Amino acid sequence: MATIQKRVSKRTGKVKWRADYMDASGTRRAKTFDTKGEASEWLTSTQHQLKTGVHTPDSTSVSFTEAARLFIQRASRDKLERSTIRQYKTHLDLHLLPDLGSMKLSRMTTPMLEGFIDELEQAGRSRAMICKLLTTLRSVLSEAQRRGLIAQNVALAVKRRPNNRRNGHTALPTKEELNAIITHVEGRWRPLLLTLLFTGIRSSEARGLSWDDIDLERGVLQVRRRADRWNELGAPKSKAGCRTIPLAPMLRKELESWRLSFPRGDLNLVFPNGAGNIETLANIHRRGFAPLLKRLGIVDQKGKHRFRIHDLRHAAASLLIEEGWSPKKIQTVLGHSSIQMTYDTYEHLWDDHAADQDGIARIEQRLRNGSSSLPN
Repeated sequence: MATIQKRVSKRTGKVKWRADYMDASGTRRAKTFDTKGEASEWLTSTQHQLKTGVHTPDSTSVSFTEAARLFIQRASRDKLERSTIRQYKTHLDLHLLPDLGSMKLSRMTTPMLEGFIDELEQAGRSRAMICKLLTTLRSVLSEAQRRGLIAQNVALAVKRRPNNRRNGHTALPTKEELNAIITHVEGRWRPLLLTLLFTGIRSSEARGLSWDDIDLERGVLQVRRRADRWNELGAPKSKAGCRTIPLAPMLRKELESWRLSFPRGDLNLVFPNGAGNIETLANIHRRGFAPLLKRLGIVDQKGKHRFRIHDLRHAAASLLIEEGWSPKKIQTVLGHSSIQMTYDTYEHLWDDHAADQDGIARIEQRLRNGSSSLPN
């Protein structure tokens, strides 16, 4: 039975309202409020949670800081990649814990987290960063739910923000800029940059690529591993990361020629450093990519390169979309873990307002001519 009782302090005469209820385990719980309305609202919400099986008493709940600690422990025990754990810690330490750390999990609600995401946007966080923070937040709460610390993950219902890439995302390389790169890139950087552009693989996947992964006779490349920032080889981050990609004719010829002169090493890497070992991303950027863009004049007003190595992957995706490849096929080639990730990243590239206008005009014309019947 749930009740609300008026309490008056004998010392100060101040009035408080005490709401109590019986939780699912048969333990009586109580909470005190300044007004009867607050007590009634809280009790109604609590009783609804009890009926739906998603209630966690405040007194048995842990803070978000404690839940985050348990989550990182689990990630380390599961031997996730160091870069992944490091990213989780950065998200928590810099963005999530300062505002959410002291809050008990039982006090978290979907509307409250929606407001928190709004505050991050107003503080200038990018859409990409907000999506990453939301993923980390959901992961922490999922681990807490797995441990029985909360009955539901309220972050799962938090909506991602609309895709505003067209308004805020750095412009992709133009076709003229891509052609300039294809024409002028030289030496050991040429086969590497052409591979990134024509296959859309990640730089970490290119750095871990072995000649055993390339079948020049069939004209395909297989992604089966990657090299992290510490130059350690490992499997792709997800099952979708393992994939087979067709080689463009130009790239196929470049790789055939490169195979005759590449620096050989025990790892049999396609794009090793001069000693045949794993090349670092910093070295690729500093010695190969940045000087090339500067030489070609692909820089901003401050002389800084206009796009990143990773934008070659986005350029590859945009070319595939322009060619008419389906979203599912592009998801497979890029190694996205879900079709939603593909849509979130490239949805704006499928927009074709001119084609939409033409389509609407054709529908109108068919109706006016009476050449097509409407479905029943």
